[in-house]
Amino acid sequence: MARTGSGALLSRRNIKLDSFLKRNMERMVYERIRAYEPCVVKSETINKVYMHVVLSDERVYLTEYPPRTLTEAFCFRDVQDIELVNDLPDFLRGKDRELCQHIRVTYITEKPAARGRDWLRRDRRVGLPPRRPSLYPTITHTLEGYPEHSPSGEEVYMLPPTRSASCPNPETLGLLRVPHPPTQSVSTTPSLYSPTGSPTSSPSSSNHRLNLPDTGQLQRRIGSVLSRLLRRDCANSGEEREAELHLYAISHTSRLYLRIQSSWNSFIIRSTLLLDTLFRGRCSASSDSSSTKQLPAISCERTAHLFGQLSSELLQEGIGVERLYLLLQELRTAAHHNIALRRLFWKTSEVCVFLVQTLEESLHGCQSLSGIHTEDQLLLSTLVVQTLAVMFRETDVEPARLNLLSAKKGSLTSRMLLALICDAELQTQNLADCEVSCSLLTLILLFIESVVNVSLLRQLQALLAEYLDAACSLLFEILLSGHEASRCSSADNFLSVGWILGVLQPHPHLLSFISYQAQQVVLVLSDGQESFLSPFQSVLLFQRCRLLLACLQSNSQLAQHLQIHFREEFRYSVKLVCAQEKLPPHYPISRPTLRLLQQILTLFCTDNHTQRHMHLQLKTGL
Repeated sequence: MARTGSGALLSRRNIKLDSFLKRNMERMVYERIRAYEPCVVKSETINKVYMHVVLSDERVYLTEYPPRTLTEAFCFRDVQDIELVNDLPDFLRGKDRELCQHIRVTYITEKPAARGRDWLRRDRRVGLPPRRPSLYPTITHTLEGYPEHSPSGEEVYMLPPTRSASCPNPETLGLLRVPHPPTQSVSTTPSLYSPTGSPTSSPSSSNHRLNLPDTGQLQRRIGSVLSRLLRRDCANSGEEREAELHLYAISHTSRLYLRIQSSWNSFIIRSTLLLDTLFRGRCSASSDSSSTKQLPAISCERTAHLFGQLSSELLQEGIGVERLYLLLQELRTAAHHNIALRRLFWKTSEVCVFLVQTLEESLHGCQSLSGIHTEDQLLLSTLVVQTLAVMFRETDVEPARLNLLSAKKGSLTSRMLLALICDAELQTQNLADCEVSCSLLTLILLFIESVVNVSLLRQLQALLAEYLDAACSLLFEILLSGHEASRCSSADNFLSVGWILGVLQPHPHLLSFISYQAQQVVLVLSDGQESFLSPFQSVLLFQRCRLLLACLQSNSQLAQHLQIHFREEFRYSVKLVCAQEKLPPHYPISRPTLRLLQQILTLFCTDNHTQRHMHLQLKTGL
């Protein structure tokens, strides 16, 4: 459940808003709310109104302050870009104007533009009844259960007389405080909707005497016909257009931008992976509230009980490797299905510490004399890393996660990072040398097959590549948690991108690990490869691009290494046109990946003097 507010990383819950959401949302949707925060909202139909922004893992909702109705603002599948705007809003004054964070969300919509609604408004002069523009967007539902329209640009809600500490002074906001029009009797003024949703009117006696249709009914029929014609025209055109939602968070410590970015990243990754048949089978219990068929939800108490049982089995002494592997598979699969289990994972440190220790021992503590990992070591290490990566997914608002990762100056996080990195370049090179040597010796001496099993070496190389893919995904998740700290001025949250890369910098195998990730980007996007990338390959490309961009922007040593060894390859082998051909347009992750590639190519094409200047500007992170 959401636990955030303006000006605090993970502040106390808003009891009134939380109760409202719980009553008006399905349980599955309510439990996946990630955050909410008050801010000023501006869109095509809302003109600078102080509202609550409610953030789930799939959609962003808006509700009044205090809450009365709940309206969907946009779905993450339609988002084109989310950016911070460096400006000073003219409707704010004083310190609020300087501290404001202006967030602009650009998304695709098929709803008619505002000028279509203005066209109906002009018809009011010829006797049409007032009709709100939300007849054309989605109709929401009020607490009473019958439809009510979302606010229009002409409506300004009166701020509540009593405000919480997080609500700014309305005078400093520059928002209008106009009283609501006096309430009129239902018997004298016709209403657009009755409690059952049907129009009601009070027919005049003169019309009955003349046997003429009621004027109010006639006007509503005309308006209904016009609205249907307008909607049909828009539906027939089928043209998509871009719309913008502007959010003004009145606090320089607001986390709203970071929360929306994180939710967008999670959504595009998950929705892209769900296009893969194998992943969809593993995560058959889709979290999309629009699904018509869902598996029955497991109660929080039942989830806690099952997690406790699984944890006790994992932590028992003398557990064998095979039994450990099966239990970890069960934990990873359950975490894919149940976000409540992921939250429980961070509330107790025992399982996380155990996984980090297992990774340290399996990947670095028991290598063979030749320096090559065994098959069991690579399989177990990959499963541990995949399980940790799943636990990071969509748990960024959990206070327990931050507390665990930052405890003792980030000691557990440091262990996780250092255990994650392995010598990818050396081990793949050793395997390649062995394979070539074996091939030459096989042509000369037939008995060499009894000494070296070439197929086994190839299998180990494939398992190593699978581990490196999983390690990139986990490092991507850790870096995402660092992006928030990079923009945070709080000394308590030191887990920034710069700190993460600084912990990794002394690792003897970091450069070979980063080089492998960069080389994979070049190979995937070079000519002669497959025409289309699979969903898994597309997600991995996105994660690798985020990793490379962080290295280029936040660590001078890694940036220099990439510039020296991969500048020419990225300038001449990686083309955006080629990337567009390989990333299917229906993948939700395609457009964000292309945007990341554009940023990376720009940095690789920048001369050294400008590159050093950019490092000074961007050393705090993305």
